Amino acid sequence: MTENHSIIQTMAPRALFMRYLIPSLFGMLLMSVNILVDGLFVSHGLGEQGLAAVNISVPIYSIIFSISLWIGMGGATLYSIALGEGDVVKAKAIFTQSLLLTVIVAGTILGIGLIFEREVAYLFGANDTIIELVLDYLHVLLLFGVVFVIENILSIFIRNDGNPNLAMAGLIVTAIANMILNYLFIFVFEFGMKGVAYAIVIAGLIGIGVLSTHFFNPQRNLGIALTFFKELQLSAILIIGFPSFLVEGAAALVVILFNITFNRFMGDSGLAAYAVINYLHTVFLMLFIGVGAALQPITSYLYGAMQYERMGVFLKLAIMTATILGILLMLLGFFGNTFIVQLFGITDPVIADYAELGIHYFFIGYLFLGINMVLLEFYQSIGRARYATMIVILRVVIFFVPLLMIVPAFFGKNSIWLIFPLSEALALIVVLLAIKLRWIRLMPRARVL
Repeated sequence: MTENHSIIQTMAPRALFMRYLIPSLFGMLLMSVNILVDGLFVSHGLGEQGLAAVNISVPIYSIIFSISLWIGMGGATLYSIALGEGDVVKAKAIFTQSLLLTVIVAGTILGIGLIFEREVAYLFGANDTIIELVLDYLHVLLLFGVVFVIENILSIFIRNDGNPNLAMAGLIVTAIANMILNYLFIFVFEFGMKGVAYAIVIAGLIGIGVLSTHFFNPQRNLGIALTFFKELQLSAILIIGFPSFLVEGAAALVVILFNITFNRFMGDSGLAAYAVINYLHTVFLMLFIGVGAALQPITSYLYGAMQYERMGVFLKLAIMTATILGILLMLLGFFGNTFIVQLFGITDPVIADYAELGIHYFFIGYLFLGINMVLLEFYQSIGRARYATMIVILRVVIFFVPLLMIVPAFFGKNSIWLIFPLSEALALIVVLLAIKLRWIRLMPRARVL
């Protein structure tokens, strides 16, 4: 056991949680700022149609990201549990299997997407006005999407190998590189939509270079196992990581369904207004993912070491953090909506008014989303994939999709913004009720994978 992992069992809970939370949140915050700046660059440099075109393409990035999270979080959970059990050889084999599986699966999906990219663009909500802009951006993401997959896998495992600061550094360098390249490619070289996409890809390659320095760290356990095939953990990786795939896959589905709904009720104006909110939502979702990313390595390791009481302390800290963050974001939506819309340079009064209303209503959902994400991440981190999966299904399938189909038809275009907070609140109520009635257990009785 390295020094990085021995402190998980000995350091004071609050100090240990902050050791993982601060790098995770800071890295995610800078990545979020990068996403926001990316949107501002596109909005000011390529106009409102360019912003809408990027938003139409976002689901393919979510799908790519979901593959890496699916296999990465499943593998990383097993990796940390193996380290908690003291089995370094098994941990290395799990990392090797996860890396290879991710590249194969993501590469196959991206290849199929390249063959049918125009059909994919229309499926995601593009119309004839912006289809060419969408294809310029989408083609590059499909061609080089494996870069994002490798970068995310390395970041997840490095964090679980006790080096959250390097995982943060990788995110920081990637974000800064992307901002610089975006400015150059949009405003200096005028590469258009393709330039925006290539900036993301090149920044990702730079991030991989930074993360790769972990393999020269003497404190590391992470490494390639040449005999990784002797004890395959593929099914366990896929089962435990499946909720992460559902989270990102559901995010892609939500964007697609929102785009279709806004296009139906408001046309291009609705798409542009939602593009502003979706850029912000991507930013804030990253912050909640950051809270879960800080919790997961700790609870997975403690689960492997069977220190359940200590594990519960960290769960409470994560829920408290997510709740405070949700309150702050809700207040931002109440009092900062006009400033946010002005920041994006929206000049059309119809789009601006609709986006301001959307921010005011939509941001209420963050009060509930944070707790849902923490509970989901916690159950996944201890191998309780069915509980984590249940939370995703409640949020999206049981509540979001039916509400989106029914509510706007009766209450009009403004009610679309309320679907997100309603679905998150109802899902949280059901989960808390299930825990209260002991239909699901908050803490495990024994370690069962």
